[in-house]
Amino acid sequence: MKAAEVHRMKDEEITIEIDRLQRKLFDLRCAVVTEKIEDPSLFGKVRRDIARLKTERRARQIKKTAKA
Repeated sequence: MKAAEVHRMKDEEITIEIDRLQRKLFDLRCAVVTEKIEDPSLFGKVRRDIARLKTERRARQIKKTAKA
């Protein structure tokens, strides 16, 4: 996921996407215990996507409070 994609998302979409990615990260952690993962780099990619989304959500919160 690119930063430009995140900027185009609505607030509700960001929240939904964060929840979806956190669940995916949990599933990956469970899969490591039970089976061998084909692409271990997915952990970093998912964590970075979550961080991007949370950063954008926080930036929007700060912008809203600055306007008020």
